[in-house]
Amino acid sequence: MDLLRFITCGSVDDGKSTLIGRLLYDSDSVSLDVLAAIENRPAVHGGVDLALLTDGLRAEREQGITIDVAHKYFTTPRRKFIITDAPGHVQYTRNMVTGASNAELAIVLVDARSGVIEQTRRHTLVAALLGIRHFVLAVNKMDLVGNEQAVFERIVADYQAVTRKLNVADAVAIPLSALHGDNVVRRSARLPWYAGPSLLEHLESVPAAPNATADEPRFQVQYVIRPQQAELPDYRGYAGRIQSGVYRKGDKVRVLPSGRETEIEALEVGQREVEAAVAPQAVVIRLRDDVDVSRGDAIVPAPSRPTVTRALEATLCWMDERPLLPGQKFLLQHHSALVKASVSALLSKTSVETLTRSAADSAQLNDIVRVRLKTAVPLVADPYRLNRATGAFILLDEQTGATLAAGLIESTE
Repeated sequence: MDLLRFITCGSVDDGKSTLIGRLLYDSDSVSLDVLAAIENRPAVHGGVDLALLTDGLRAEREQGITIDVAHKYFTTPRRKFIITDAPGHVQYTRNMVTGASNAELAIVLVDARSGVIEQTRRHTLVAALLGIRHFVLAVNKMDLVGNEQAVFERIVADYQAVTRKLNVADAVAIPLSALHGDNVVRRSARLPWYAGPSLLEHLESVPAAPNATADEPRFQVQYVIRPQQAELPDYRGYAGRIQSGVYRKGDKVRVLPSGRETEIEALEVGQREVEAAVAPQAVVIRLRDDVDVSRGDAIVPAPSRPTVTRALEATLCWMDERPLLPGQKFLLQHHSALVKASVSALLSKTSVETLTRSAADSAQLNDIVRVRLKTAVPLVADPYRLNRATGAFILLDEQTGATLAAGLIESTE
């Protein structure tokens, strides 16, 4: 069976945690001990409080909102799933960015009584920027609007205006009630005018994303291993995680940014030599020649030509309460590479209301901006649209190490 990673997002009180709880509960994916625990804590409406299956933090249960990113796992006869439940409040947009970075599909919930609002557009924009290709508009709480078809169709039309502006090609709309289970796992007779699949049926049919092994091979050194033991006088290994592609013993490779070429003498996985290793395995690579390799350097196939550059154009989701201004300096974390960087220019800001770009001289908390960055030393990187693994980075405060922004590389110079 293949694996689908998806994220649920939407505004506060749209019912994300209840929806995930319903998926787990109705697909018989809840363990008996957890089931007994939640059945002993009935909800206000008298049934089982399904949100307890995902709202694990004490503060979440007390406030009735999702704060942190929660991951849940379940399996059906057709597919395995990893669910990311993202916070809905605008204050926790940074958590939503984290959760969406590895997802292949986004379920965007809206309350049938409210329709498409600013957070709907914001979450769709962020998910689209992060390379998510498949979207589900889940119009929840249809029971509270009398299961009216006209209400559903109006919301779908509003959301289609959003997806058109963002060039989203695959967006499916499903009317449902997470509280009562209508159209979540099974189709409901309470919505006779809807002829499409239930949410779970759709999730089982979405094409799986291409495997990371299909991308060009990329590996960044996290640690240089020199045991200094008498029985291993010449051992030198380069440990890290394969970010994409396949590496094989005997491959001709290039070390970047130096450009030196050599050959893979051996690959080790779990302290055992192997003939090949694939993403996302953690490996140790040993090279045939004595080449100068440091933490943050990349080892790539000799014919491959990733960009080695000090100039990037990137999209940032700004996550700090202090504004972003041109000329500011940061630490840029690109996997294990940590380099000094500065924002040389703010190019534009994307409006969450209109989804259009305009000129910008600063960025505020949760703004989406396009910038130019200069790094102190060269980075080995790919545009995010070509490789999600090597096209993403974060900006850190030089003094405190706090995360200030999540970034996607749009182009390199």
